[in-house]
Amino acid sequence: MTTANGAGDPERDGVIAAQQQPSTPNDETTPLLGNAQQPQPQQQVGTDGEVVVLADSMSTTRLVLTLGTTYVGVFLGAVDASIIATLSAPISSEFQSLSLLSWLATAYLIANAACQPLSGRLTDIFGRSAGLVFSNLMFAAGNLICGLAQSEGTVIFGRVIAGIGGGGLMTISSFLGSDLVPLRKRGVVQGIGNIAYGTGAMLGGVFGGLLNDTSAWGWRLAFLVQVPFTLVSAVLVYYLVNVPPKISNKSLVSRIDFTGSFLTVAFIVLLLLGLNAGGNVVPWTHPLVLVSIPLSLATLVAFVWWEAHAAQPIIPVRLLMHRTIAAACVTNLLCTMVVLMTMFYVPLYLQVLGYSTTQAGLRILASPLGVSFASVGSGYIMKRTGRYVGLGIVLVAMLASGVALLTTMDESSPNWVTFVSMALHGAGYGGMLTVTLLACIAAVDHSHQAVVTSATYAFRSVGGTLGIAVASAVYQNILKARLWERFGHLPGAAEEIARIRDDLSELQRLPEGWHDGVIRSFMEAFRGVWLTSLGLITMALICVSLMRQHKLHSNLARQDD
Repeated sequence: MTTANGAGDPERDGVIAAQQQPSTPNDETTPLLGNAQQPQPQQQVGTDGEVVVLADSMSTTRLVLTLGTTYVGVFLGAVDASIIATLSAPISSEFQSLSLLSWLATAYLIANAACQPLSGRLTDIFGRSAGLVFSNLMFAAGNLICGLAQSEGTVIFGRVIAGIGGGGLMTISSFLGSDLVPLRKRGVVQGIGNIAYGTGAMLGGVFGGLLNDTSAWGWRLAFLVQVPFTLVSAVLVYYLVNVPPKISNKSLVSRIDFTGSFLTVAFIVLLLLGLNAGGNVVPWTHPLVLVSIPLSLATLVAFVWWEAHAAQPIIPVRLLMHRTIAAACVTNLLCTMVVLMTMFYVPLYLQVLGYSTTQAGLRILASPLGVSFASVGSGYIMKRTGRYVGLGIVLVAMLASGVALLTTMDESSPNWVTFVSMALHGAGYGGMLTVTLLACIAAVDHSHQAVVTSATYAFRSVGGTLGIAVASAVYQNILKARLWERFGHLPGAAEEIARIRDDLSELQRLPEGWHDGVIRSFMEAFRGVWLTSLGLITMALICVSLMRQHKLHSNLARQDD
């Protein structure tokens, strides 16, 4: 047997061991030629001692049907993540609880992010089909609970359940693509999956608002209508997905790293809870924030120590020390920080200038369109060339140029600047996701491709939350400082400045002589966010250039072509 990516790759030494071949003494039944104990061609022994059974080849029609069914889950998961943008206000109003507003999004995000790192190892053990069925059922149950909820606590509980299911739907679909498609063609498949995600994220808010405004069921129908589609998807994946789990002679219990699982979930929940609550639900000086974030860091240290010594770790930490994987994961974190910072604050910038919410939304549509085209385009380039490092540098540079354009914007900037910047954002980010995922998968053998995929998703989740937290801190501090510099000496300034920071409609009723100075203060606050993003994307550009080229094989066994 060859190694997963062929021989002669020195960087992989110590990270990916050669395929193990069990040895037994010869007897009368041993063939004279060849080793009778050698694994079959469609099996490979991983570095963890477990046997990876490669999926059987399937027709193009069956492959399209199988992956298409999983992408229904990706689409619905993206819809559910973004739908809350337009539904949080009517839901909070019905239950007369403003505190519910922030937790509706936070509960889904935290549950979604917490389950993603576990999906790789657990579906290696129990199988992709079982993982997808479970995720679909959890997603359906969560949306059903939300749609029928009679209290705010029930709605939040439903969002947690849906988040667990949605996280599984996102990650397992990526595992399945790697199981069924050779690396050389993998980028095209991932690009199509990104289209499903981008379309869902783009349409979620519009879909939720439309049903809320036109249906007698209001916001509840937006959750309930997803249930039957998810159940149909569960039935289809049960029959269509046939990827064997890993084979091991160890007991099922011994193969599950319970301590590592607990520490993984605890770290992500504590970190995202503190970052999401700080500045949104409670002040940054609140005990919830001051306790949860330090605890998350302590849990991270414990997690790293445990995973370095565990026999069957959830995420083998030695993989994260691999140059290509470390560079790709940090690139994911930094680029996601940048994209979330700009996607949240570009619409706010436009609304400060007087554009309606709809007009602002239309001006950022170029971003998901860029994601779709660049994701598939990057996949085709890698399919034809078999190379990804230079492509990754070009894509992150494209995202950097979009951020650089933002730094030029002020109150008099033409409309085309926003369109072009958002198109560059989408294209650079969408292509980067495809390239870095393939780089990580190509750098490991079959036995680790699912867990390393889970790791990239975990870095994205943390990056998104960090980006929003950093952008909020920069924006609020600069805006407050500039407003006080310009108007702090005027009577009633404290009350007026507080109203300006909390409510954009206050811009329509400013005291005489305030308007131009207030707009300039906003523009300086936005520029602070853009410059911070530019610094982060520059770091990402350095990181992506540190990746090394690994061979993208044209067959699932990853044997030399």
